[in-house]
Amino acid sequence: MKLIAYLLCTGALVAANPGLAQQSPAAGQEPQPDDIIVTGEKSNRTLQETPTSVAVTTPERIRQENILTIQDVYNRTANVSETYGSAGFTIRGINNQGVGTGGTADTATVYVDGAPIPRQALFGGPTDLWDIQQVEVLRGPQSTIQGLNALAGAIVLTTRDASVTDYSADGRILWTDHNDRTFSVAAGGPLIRDELGIRLSAERRADRGIIRNVTRGGYDDSLRTLNLRGKLHWTPAALPGLDVKASYNRVRRDGGYLYEYTNLDTPDFYHHRQATGGQLSRGYIRSDIAALNIGYDISSRLRLSSVTSFNRVTTLAQIDADGTPVDSQYINNDSRYRTWTQELRLNYDGERVSGVLGAWAYRRSGGLDSRSRVDIATPVSTIAGLLQRGGFPAAAASQIATAYTAALPQIPVRYAGVQPMLIRNAALFGDGRFRLTDRLSLLAGFRYDHEDNRYGAETIAAFNGTLPDPAAFGAAGTPLNLAVTAINRGVLGLVAQAASARASADRSFDAFLPKAGVSMDWTPDLTTAFTVQRAYRSGGSSQNPARATLVAYDPEYSWNYEGSLRSRWLDGRLTVNANIFYVDWKQQQATAYFGLNAYDYSIVNAGKSHLYGGELEVQGRLSRQVDAYVSAGYVRTKYDRFDLPNGATSTLKLAGSQFPYAPLWTLAGGINGRFGAIRGNLNANYRSGVFTDVGTLQSRYRVSGRTVVNARIGYDGGAWTVFAFARNLLDEKYLQYRAPDGTRGGQRGIVGDPQTFGAGLEFHL
Repeated sequence: MKLIAYLLCTGALVAANPGLAQQSPAAGQEPQPDDIIVTGEKSNRTLQETPTSVAVTTPERIRQENILTIQDVYNRTANVSETYGSAGFTIRGINNQGVGTGGTADTATVYVDGAPIPRQALFGGPTDLWDIQQVEVLRGPQSTIQGLNALAGAIVLTTRDASVTDYSADGRILWTDHNDRTFSVAAGGPLIRDELGIRLSAERRADRGIIRNVTRGGYDDSLRTLNLRGKLHWTPAALPGLDVKASYNRVRRDGGYLYEYTNLDTPDFYHHRQATGGQLSRGYIRSDIAALNIGYDISSRLRLSSVTSFNRVTTLAQIDADGTPVDSQYINNDSRYRTWTQELRLNYDGERVSGVLGAWAYRRSGGLDSRSRVDIATPVSTIAGLLQRGGFPAAAASQIATAYTAALPQIPVRYAGVQPMLIRNAALFGDGRFRLTDRLSLLAGFRYDHEDNRYGAETIAAFNGTLPDPAAFGAAGTPLNLAVTAINRGVLGLVAQAASARASADRSFDAFLPKAGVSMDWTPDLTTAFTVQRAYRSGGSSQNPARATLVAYDPEYSWNYEGSLRSRWLDGRLTVNANIFYVDWKQQQATAYFGLNAYDYSIVNAGKSHLYGGELEVQGRLSRQVDAYVSAGYVRTKYDRFDLPNGATSTLKLAGSQFPYAPLWTLAGGINGRFGAIRGNLNANYRSGVFTDVGTLQSRYRVSGRTVVNARIGYDGGAWTVFAFARNLLDEKYLQYRAPDGTRGGQRGIVGDPQTFGAGLEFHL
């Protein structure tokens, strides 16, 4: 925290000492917000002209801070946080998979060159940052512009374009003391000068891993990735104003599961990470992403655009669920998705009116194929109750149930399930600005969204072990023998109830999502704005295994109120930007249980909550040689109500609890120095403590805050740079997740990144 405080003070020092920033910026330093163009809202505006809260990671920052993956961006952005390992992220405290305990639609989406990536693939591969032009994190609802799966926000990755004028080549070699090797290369230039350009890039990573498996040998988190990309850029001289960009990205990942457990009972487990799982835990990704962007300037103010994308993503996630040498519980999820999108946009940029009108179509098909083995705790009280109803005295029933549970403490079940899905979405949208005066503008937008979805499910369940022998409890025909025989039949019946025949359900939704606001340019360097907009997360159908039915649930809706400040000081050498927000969220989706057995559950609309907070981002140049940035995010989340439908027997109560993985504070800062040929960067990020679960008892599931410091220093030889770097320089020891106490899983957790030192070589020709 001391270093974070120092970096925050650095930004204040710029404002208090104008003399520190009297010279123009040096070549190659971090761009200022006036130079950064935000594309995620479908209109090319500078960061200072964009009232939406946007955090932009530029190529310069990626290089200066040695940022390798999208997870690095999560951890260095105000009001954004990683969740369970690399399973997902939160924006303003909202998990990209939803904050409750149910629902299948996402609340935030990651796009690569306009292609929406399924969340199942976000833990690696398609979102690595080699040869990336820009990363935009749009905080707050993007339902007007992005529509589907954007209630919390969106993350937009744009890869580097091919040049039609200049040839270039880039390369990088990275090595760390944990035997992580990365080789990256990219090159391109004009095939036909001023008309047709090409760019090719490739990255190969081989990471030995750090979590040693003492049962099977090797490392559970070892990693191999291959990322290949090709881009074409065509600007035909015969058709002035036409601009065509085509890209294809192929990723192959073979590595650890999207999260990896470490045994917390190992002495000094931070530095000696071990796992004991007897089965292989791996995560495989096969993704192919294609995008075609076509733009045509009808006039100097009017532009027509088309964005077509297709991606095919296959993931295979396998994990030893019990983490012991015994081959007991194993989860194997195979997901396959194909996504196609088409968008048409008409952008107009006039003196008084500017904005975009568009149409959108989307289709995603595929589903999940699961093959798993799990253990379910044998229900002692249920067995005792059944015996009492069969005529046994309470004491005898309890004694028999306890003895039976000792013989069969867990019910082993083998599952096979399929969950096919098809989602089709179409929308019309608009977003614009009308200048009432030279200083006062009205902001307005809308989206009419129509969705058809079909969800299916089928589950096969079978007993996967050996039942207790009734003869071991009593001779044939005795009451005890007969009781155990009946209990065995009950156990088999319980397992059979977990199976469900194939079923499917079709749902349709229509949503109108308005947006309105006002913007005031107080001076050329000071702008404030206020907006109100509606956002939603679509509904669907969920499987109730016990009743062999699919149960419908409705969409969630939120109203979002946001104020923004954009300001420049000291002749543009200092920028101070801020956003504050309040969100009122209703009809939240959650899982409810209905009492027949452990499999009698479905998704219902039960929650209501609110959240509020803000972001502050400061960037400044202290001198020609030094620039710095600081950011701070604050969010307060709370479930106000949790009203389950009649007949629900759930004991989980969300009212009064906070969202999981919603840190109260997120802080980040960095400083860059250039002294002759020496280049250096020091950066740090802080996340306050978070709850890893929901409910009124969530205080049991809390991990403490952490501060992570990173550094890089190098020698710039012009066309080449040699450098050393450190991640978690101060060796901060922290957990991302600790399994609940009282179980074997309670001795396991997800441990934060270790202290890592490395070196690298770059060239840029």
